[in-house]
Amino acid sequence: MGPIIEVKELSKIYSSGYQALKNINLDIQRGEIFALLGPNGAGKTTLISIICGIVNASSGTVFADGHDIVSDYRAARSRIGLVPQELSTDAFETVWATVTFSRGLFGKPPSPAHIEKVLRALSLWDKKDAKLIELSGGMKRRVMIAKALSHEPRILFLDEPTAGVDVELRRDMWEMVRGLRADGVTIILTTHYIEEAEEMADRIGVISSGEIILIEEKNQLMQKLGKKELTLQLQEPLTELPRISSAEGLKLSDDGTELIYTFSTVAEQTSIARLLRELAEQGIEFKDLKTRESSLEEIFVSLVGTKA
Repeated sequence: MGPIIEVKELSKIYSSGYQALKNINLDIQRGEIFALLGPNGAGKTTLISIICGIVNASSGTVFADGHDIVSDYRAARSRIGLVPQELSTDAFETVWATVTFSRGLFGKPPSPAHIEKVLRALSLWDKKDAKLIELSGGMKRRVMIAKALSHEPRILFLDEPTAGVDVELRRDMWEMVRGLRADGVTIILTTHYIEEAEEMADRIGVISSGEIILIEEKNQLMQKLGKKELTLQLQEPLTELPRISSAEGLKLSDDGTELIYTFSTVAEQTSIARLLRELAEQGIEFKDLKTRESSLEEIFVSLVGTKA
C-alpha cells in the first residue's frame, strides 16, 4: 500500500502576491507519527489547511488515503480529522452534543458507543454534560481533539495541540497520541515544543520560507546531524591547547580548567580513545568528565539558520 498522504508540487500564492508554499513534495506513511517543524510563517498551517480542504492550493495535487482532495473531496475529508491551533467551540453546548454533532457533519450514523469511547480516552467522560463555557482551556482543547476523532478518521492533524497546556496535560496528550497510532491512525503534528517531536515522532520534516528543507527519520537525523560534547575537568589548568593530532573539535575553556571536545556521533569511540591516549602521553590528567548530546532543537535551529 502506498503513502496515506501524497503531496505533489504543491504551491500557494495569495492574492497579495505572497508565496506561502513553494513546490512542496511530501509523502506521509500509514500509521506513522510525522512531526512538521518550522518557525512562525514557515507555511506549516497553510500546508495543513490545504490538505484538510480549508484553503485552496494555487497548483499541485494532494491525495488523502488515495482520494484527490479536490475531485473527490467528500471521501478525502472523511478520512481526515483536524485539531486546529485556535480554539473554536459553541460555548453554550454540552461536550456530548458538540462531539455528536461533529460526527453528524461527516454523514456518519449516530454511535453513542464510539462517542463514549472517545470521551473516556480523553478523560472527558465525567464532563460529558458540562457546557463548554464551564471548562478550562486544557479541557476545551481535549474537546477539540474529541471532535476531530468523532467520525473515526484514519489521519489526524494536530496543529500546535499543546499550546498553552500545562505539563501534565501535555503528557496525557502524548499518551493519547501513542494510543491512536497503536490503533492505526496516522498522526501529523506541528509544534513549537520541539521536545514533543523528539519524544514522539517517527519522522521529522522541517519547513522554512515555504519550502521543505529536510525530511528524515528522527533517529537517523539525530545521528547524522547530532553532535556530542565531551568535557574534561583538568587536574591542573592549561595556558594553551595541547598539540595533539586529534585537536580538531577540541578547545580550551577561557579559564584553562576544561578541555571541551565536540565530535560526531559516528565513530565516537575511536576518536575519544585517541584523544585520551594522547593527553595521557603528554601527562595531562583530568579529575572528572561529562558528556552532552545535541538536542533536536539545536539541530532544528542550525538547519533553519543555514536556510536563512
